[in-house]
Amino acid sequence: MNRPRILLVEDETHIAQGIIFNLEADGYEVIHVETGTAALAALEHGRFSLVVLDLMLPDMDGLQICQRIRVENKRLPILILTARGNEEDRVRGLELGADDYMTKPFNLSEFLLRVQGMLRRSEWYRPDAGTTERYAFGTNEVDFRGRRAKTAHGSVELTELEVRMLQIFFSREDETLSRPELLESVWGVSPESETRTLDNFIVRLRKYFELDPSRPVHFLTERGRGYRFVRNGQKVRAE
Repeated sequence: MNRPRILLVEDETHIAQGIIFNLEADGYEVIHVETGTAALAALEHGRFSLVVLDLMLPDMDGLQICQRIRVENKRLPILILTARGNEEDRVRGLELGADDYMTKPFNLSEFLLRVQGMLRRSEWYRPDAGTTERYAFGTNEVDFRGRRAKTAHGSVELTELEVRMLQIFFSREDETLSRPELLESVWGVSPESETRTLDNFIVRLRKYFELDPSRPVHFLTERGRGYRFVRNGQKVRAE
């Protein structure tokens, strides 16, 4: 039985050693590199199930690596693990295609759960059974199999996680989905986990699909409850 193969891009030896020990103890194969150049070379010549990516590398910014991975491979899950915890870096990392973002110091148990959840979602790689291959709403059309969308802003290439999130919203049209429910079903993390990754992904979907992202009519926030998708473009109700 083949073990999931993880590429760890981390130049701090003591952190890398701890991550490698615990990932291998959970049954994963880990390939460790310390530079962006080595990471890109490894990706060119090998197949991986997941990339764990530091941003502060000695030869290049990890965000550049994230961007290059996404140009070459829309399917490969990327978990950014970095000491750079400011909101600008977080948003930029997610905009460039990262699937999740954790800051150092981090909780090891939560890290392992996120890795487990990201690797478990093999269903990202194809449309769910019973899901139509195309879905239209407003001025948008999503092609699940091709992982792309036509929008008023132009064509968009979608990551596997974006496809998964859209499938969940579309299959439960006009239902309010709670933050814990989305965290568990899309990211595979504990419902009690606190993460702003979800909020940043909603911002990303609005940027793609809303005519005016600052005044969304499809991906709505239900204050104190979660998020709701409305196919016909219902406006946000007055509070």
